[in-house]
Amino acid sequence: MQALYGPRVPRVRIATWNVNSIRSRLDRVLAFLDRSGTDVLAIQETKCREEQFPVAAFAEAGYEVVASGYHQWNGVAIASRVGVDDVARSFAGQPVFGKPDQDPRREARALAATCGGVRVWSLYVPHGRALDDPHYAYKLDWLAALRADAAGWLEADPGAQVALTGDWNVIPRDTDVWDVSAFEGRTHVSAAERAAFAAFEPAGYTEVTREHVPAEHTYTYWDYQQLAFPRNKGLRIDFAYASPALAARVAGVRIDRDERRGKGASDHVPVVLELA
Repeated sequence: MQALYGPRVPRVRIATWNVNSIRSRLDRVLAFLDRSGTDVLAIQETKCREEQFPVAAFAEAGYEVVASGYHQWNGVAIASRVGVDDVARSFAGQPVFGKPDQDPRREARALAATCGGVRVWSLYVPHGRALDDPHYAYKLDWLAALRADAAGWLEADPGAQVALTGDWNVIPRDTDVWDVSAFEGRTHVSAAERAAFAAFEPAGYTEVTREHVPAEHTYTYWDYQQLAFPRNKGLRIDFAYASPALAARVAGVRIDRDERRGKGASDHVPVVLELA
């Protein structure tokens, strides 16, 4: 299966994947890393505390791991075989749902590390729940705060190589869902969410997965219910915004649909960036 990714030439591969429980998918994740030649993997929904993360298994495979997780939900991590430096377990303005005085690291939704010269962020954007739910306003505030900080990083260093990768929980276009009418009046497709997602472009970032995989009805998530995957009733909600210096290095992107097949699959699939 290595041929799906081509030869292991001197390039760097960065992937993002919502694994929906790292302990349940460990074997699949390690197999993916081996066959894909991925150098850095940003992981979301680890669903475990930091001390429960299977660090030893990754170390045996040649990867350093940094993780953030405090409960049996949320959780983010980064696995790298090109170094892990300058770790941050939240961004500066990151809000917290319902508890403004609480440490944002407790939600384990954002994690950064510098890996091989690239500042990689693993992001698990809040869901929003419903348009009239306080979690929806929180989601918009969360995205606005991330956008403000991300813009500041480029103002401070226009040549910075930054990757904002993860599960964004936004469906930016009508063709990013099998039937947009099924989401009428719901989160993910609202004008405010789409505007919050699009705001990263004027901040200086390029959503490189769309640039390299522009095909409509190309999805990264399929629900477990109602035979969604066989019927291709999916969503495109996993993305990678890249700073100008990093976007210039992206030679290709692959959405690994095959990872949704078989027993024990996550409901998301990996999105892989190949850097020249």
